[in-house]
Amino acid sequence: MTDVAAETGLVFHPMDQFIVKPLFGDGPVMWYTPTNATLWMLLAVLCVVALFVLGTRGRAVIPTRLQSVAEVFYGFIYKMVEDVTGHDGVKYFPWIMTLFLFIFFSNMLALIPTAFAPTSHIAVTAVLGFGVFIAVTVIGFVKNGASFLGMFWMKEAPLFLRPVIAVIEVISYFVRPVSHSIRLAGNITAGHAVVKVFAAFAGIALIAPVSILAITAIYALEVLVAVIQAYVFTILTCVYLKDALHPAH
Repeated sequence: MTDVAAETGLVFHPMDQFIVKPLFGDGPVMWYTPTNATLWMLLAVLCVVALFVLGTRGRAVIPTRLQSVAEVFYGFIYKMVEDVTGHDGVKYFPWIMTLFLFIFFSNMLALIPTAFAPTSHIAVTAVLGFGVFIAVTVIGFVKNGASFLGMFWMKEAPLFLRPVIAVIEVISYFVRPVSHSIRLAGNITAGHAVVKVFAAFAGIALIAPVSILAITAIYALEVLVAVIQAYVFTILTCVYLKDALHPAH
């Protein structure tokens, strides 16, 4: 196997890029250990701060380019929250905006060569997904009390079907955080792994041009995926919030 790999040049491990490693030394990774994952999450947070604190500190009537970008993000997410959740959901706009920006910048920074993709790890996306699940559930009970459970009882359905539908609705409700987190992690992981595979083929002179073209096309697709996945996670959060605020609808 070693001789064949040496002859073909196809020695690559596409999943190695997702290994969490300590930033300093080679010791075990503990919960307090600074790692490549925490570094790139910190960079994502710093990008958000740079855009919305430094970029808008002048609050110019004629905005700078950076302020214009911040205003586009603000207007886009605000309209999404208002359209999906209604006026009652606007008070939760800062929370949803923060989720979108963190995921967006984490995804985009991960496209830098040799970067790390925090959102490729289920440990990160599960915290986001279950955080949304717990938050909207608490909001639902606080705002509606026991009537929040009415979202599982379909009054429009025939009486004999209502218990069956209720069980299905409860199951689908508790599956939400799992699908919410796996969708994001799975898409980011798959895209980065495919890019790494084609990058390995670029080492073979005969097919290098085809491999480079494929990498370029996939990279462009990954930019789109990075944006879409941030959008999908955010709009699903808005949908879940709408259910919590208006369980009868």
